[in-house]
Amino acid sequence: MRLSDFKALSFDCYGTLIDWESGLLAALEPLRKRSRVADGELLEAYGVVEYEVEQEFPGLAYSQLLEKVHGGLCRRLGVAEDELEAVKLGASVGDWPAFSDSPDALRYLNQHFKLVILSNVDRRSFAGSNRRLGVEFDFIFTAQDIGSYKPDLRNFEYLVAHLDEAGIPKDKLLHVAQSLFHDHVPANHMGIASAWIDRRHDKQGGGATVLPDPMPHLDFRFISLEELAAAHRAEQV
Repeated sequence: MRLSDFKALSFDCYGTLIDWESGLLAALEPLRKRSRVADGELLEAYGVVEYEVEQEFPGLAYSQLLEKVHGGLCRRLGVAEDELEAVKLGASVGDWPAFSDSPDALRYLNQHFKLVILSNVDRRSFAGSNRRLGVEFDFIFTAQDIGSYKPDLRNFEYLVAHLDEAGIPKDKLLHVAQSLFHDHVPANHMGIASAWIDRRHDKQGGGATVLPDPMPHLDFRFISLEELAAAHRAEQV
């Protein structure tokens, strides 16, 4: 299997293109100080609570969902809920930084593939992130559009159906993502080839994402988007 075999790349955004853990930690700093937990413990708690809230409120826009996640985190960490902090967390998504390699790698890949976003986000929040990424995506599919959050298979069914309508069959699609739990496990179930961008290769644990068991199948593994772009460039020689 070669990267050049594919016509389209679908991307998870947060954790893959946007450094969501840095963004989250900045937005959650008041809560971290009040709860006196380490960054790693806070991120792990966030991953658990976010998934629970997504399961309970699949139709809620991500910015509003984050407000409920903040309340759940407060309860889990044993501190008082703070409505203002919750609202600020929900509004922070567009301020989260892009990984430094994302814009250049996306500009290169845009010359060779259709670029697709499949993200657990709302359209307004993604607009802020899109400006940081510096490319125009061919398709943007959000949880707000679909009415559910990954790893729900409905998100991937929506992706496959809409790309098929655009003349891109499933066997010409490569899903590119950091989260094994949210992206690679359902991609396996759907028979979609996938590339793991292992942004946490130098860290322990799953951070803000739940770790799946067993490990899903991976067709490619890279530690950055730049490495994926370099691998494709090498195939052209």
